[in-house]
Amino acid sequence: MFNKESEKNKTSKKRFEEIFSENGVANGNRILVDRETGVHYLFSWSGYSGGITPLLDKDGKPIIKSTNE
Repeated sequence: MFNKESEKNKTSKKRFEEIFSENGVANGNRILVDRETGVHYLFSWSGYSGGITPLLDKDGKPIIKSTNE
């Protein structure tokens, strides 16, 4: 039952790409890019809590990776 799903996940391409990682003892930050939309996200955690938010430019618009990069 579960093996079929896990085999599917192994062969599928990951949706998010990690482009930056900064880790401490019990905290850290990562910048992830959604491969489908190009939107950049900041994932930050400390201890047992964390959160994710889109990164915004100076005009308040989401940072989007162009398809040429």
